[in-house]
Amino acid sequence: NHNNHPVASYSRHDADEEEILVCGEDLELNPFDGLPYSSRYYKLLKEREELPVWKEKYTFMESLLHNQIVIVAGDAKTGKSSQIPQWCAEYCLSARYHYGVVVCTQVHKQTAVWLALRVADEMDVNVGHEVGYFVPFESCCTTETILRYCTDDMLQREMMSTPLLNYYGVIILDDVHERTVATDALLGLLKDVLISRPELRLVILTAPHMSSKLQNYYGSIPIIRVENKHHAEVVYSCSVQKDHFLSALKLLFEIHHTKEKGDIVIFLACEQEIEKAYQMIRQEQSNLNPDLGELIPIPLYPTKQDLIPKPNQDKQKCCKKYRRKVLLTTSFGESLIWIKNVTFVIDVGVERRKVYNPRIRADSVITQPISKSQAEMHKQILGMSPSGKIFCLYPEEFTYKEMKPQLPAKIQESNLTNMVLFLKRMDIAGLGHCDFISRPAPESLMQALEDLDYLAALDNDGNLSEFGIIMSEFPLDPQLSKSILASCEFECVDEMLTIAAMLLAPKLRLCFKPKYCFSSTDYSNEKWCRDYFLSCSALRMAEIIRAELVEIMKRIELPISEPDFGSKENILSIKKSLLSGYFMHVRKNIVVSSYSTVKQVAQLHPFSSYCNTRRIPEWVLFHEFSISEDNSIRVVSEISPNL
Repeated sequence: NHNNHPVASYSRHDADEEEILVCGEDLELNPFDGLPYSSRYYKLLKEREELPVWKEKYTFMESLLHNQIVIVAGDAKTGKSSQIPQWCAEYCLSARYHYGVVVCTQVHKQTAVWLALRVADEMDVNVGHEVGYFVPFESCCTTETILRYCTDDMLQREMMSTPLLNYYGVIILDDVHERTVATDALLGLLKDVLISRPELRLVILTAPHMSSKLQNYYGSIPIIRVENKHHAEVVYSCSVQKDHFLSALKLLFEIHHTKEKGDIVIFLACEQEIEKAYQMIRQEQSNLNPDLGELIPIPLYPTKQDLIPKPNQDKQKCCKKYRRKVLLTTSFGESLIWIKNVTFVIDVGVERRKVYNPRIRADSVITQPISKSQAEMHKQILGMSPSGKIFCLYPEEFTYKEMKPQLPAKIQESNLTNMVLFLKRMDIAGLGHCDFISRPAPESLMQALEDLDYLAALDNDGNLSEFGIIMSEFPLDPQLSKSILASCEFECVDEMLTIAAMLLAPKLRLCFKPKYCFSSTDYSNEKWCRDYFLSCSALRMAEIIRAELVEIMKRIELPISEPDFGSKENILSIKKSLLSGYFMHVRKNIVVSSYSTVKQVAQLHPFSSYCNTRRIPEWVLFHEFSISEDNSIRVVSEISPNL
């Protein structure tokens, strides 16, 4: 129920009373809710009209009227993600929603939520009513929602129940240049949907470097180009930094000491560096001169499955001390940056990413230079700032000699088992053939089909089995879905749902003891988490995920057994259920704490409880294995061949 949602109660009339127009009989009415516009609407309208994308509104509306597909190739921070969906809503309103409403996909769930909040404010309507969002394990929409923001994987899942997406008149795919597996699949499947629904409109928002590839893919379609107003001053390093992480933090404190005003963005190599930088900035705060103001580190994790922090509605401005925000993210976190007052950008120029190897069924962690297109988008973060400055921690010639034009699409570097399961499900609706803009590697597709066959998700003809159809209903990896189905047989469903939720939640254990500010209502929970070095927000997320999984079980009428955790029989049943899905994740100890894989030797992660007790099991079942410096397996359980 959207009324129970923490954001749903946020009304456009929550603004200060003086911002509401209450006089005059000829007030302009908002066509989306029939109420008079508030003064805040006109204030925000002036800001919107200053955005670079605004001058293209007439061209865009004309293109949308006369073409089924429109591409908008825009620089970062030009306003395309917030304004174009509103214009599409106007288009659907003019047709009296005869063909449907608007949906706009985002790569990151945080961006989907923030954009919905911002756009509802600009449209002068209520979040959860006229404008809403739906992201994994969180929804804020009703039947009256005319503009929906969602993650690309959620729209993909919606296609399973409504293959032609009949509810929508305009589908907007945003951040297409990030080339996620879900976005690439949508690009291919929507080709067939557009043929079946001639009235449907598809709007593609992307960075300029991908526009020609999209035009070749879809044919002769209009492209609208949007450029930034300003060009930032770029300062290159004299040489490649030996330690890019420490160099970035050193530069941060140097900028802070100059007393030049403005928030700072740091593009780091990986999410582990985000966490490390966050802690170091917090620790260094006490050593800084108070006259410089306060540094506020804000971690922005592109892949972290966490609760979304909502904008603070507290309008008190009692803090006189200058507060400088420091946004910490990775090379793919550009779309997460929503603060306007960014004046400085620090770019380390390298990234650490996972590349899936289908031969050994494991991720390899590689460190490499970012692409030229990523480097260019990092510079565009400052497009709205006339005095912005970007510090590149690499020489200018590094750009030409070491950086590739673009990095491969995720579909060429990922485990495709989940995507193939989805396509097999779409095949039932006649949409299984997908003309990918970039073809997946044949061996990755074969490995995915092989794994689905092992999991009994396919029948003898290669189509989805009954098991496979049920597995596709869960927003989980097929191995975990199979383990939940097996738990129905072994009567440990309650425990398995908890395990699944804990595996999907963000990292639960903290490597430091956090300092919290408590309210009277959540003091006990927060204190308990702090005492045991646990993340309270991660546990809350696990609770939300588990509730969603329970709802899916009820919807497809699967039994949920009573909890019996702790007994020997129950623990044995849990292990049998896990083995049903993860039977390919079994390893035998060949030397002390080293386990053989297909072609690799893996170590127990040093933080493993088995390492702490110094009792190394002979056989283990594991959840994660990454080929990196330590080749560690994580989340493990001791098993016996007698199981």
